[in-house]
Amino acid sequence: MALAQQALAELDSVRDFFNRSTRNLQEAQSGYTPAPGMMTAAQQVAHAAQTIDWFVDGAFNPKGFSEDFEAHMKAVSAFTSIAAARRWFEKAIAAAKTTFGAKSDAELLTPLPPGPIMGGAPRIAVISALVDHTAHHRGALTVYARLNGVVPPMPYMDM
Repeated sequence: MALAQQALAELDSVRDFFNRSTRNLQEAQSGYTPAPGMMTAAQQVAHAAQTIDWFVDGAFNPKGFSEDFEAHMKAVSAFTSIAAARRWFEKAIAAAKTTFGAKSDAELLTPLPPGPIMGGAPRIAVISALVDHTAHHRGALTVYARLNGVVPPMPYMDM
């Protein structure tokens, strides 16, 4: 199987696991945060979406990854709706699939630019990082759900 096809399968799993494990969070929980200074539920979803875009851009941008984390957080902080954040998440997954699906094995094995974020790793390595990061935030969101009395579904299959 070509690397692009493996990446597409991973992205499908990321989308399915994230959506399944967070689907019981409703719009009413959009502004929920377990403690002051933490991201809201909507912001957690938006951050997961933004980071997918960030990984894909960083993998193929000759300058590497943007390190303007203040600007990234400002964009995420604007989200007050889980529904709007979910739309961004779906758009980010679709864009990642388009980008990775169009790449050859040679392109995906090209090293990332030198730098503090994955410098020198093959471009395809961002898929593993994206999987891990998204899993982290879907886990946080399941805690948010439980703190709201909502039982999150099993992420790996419908039961």
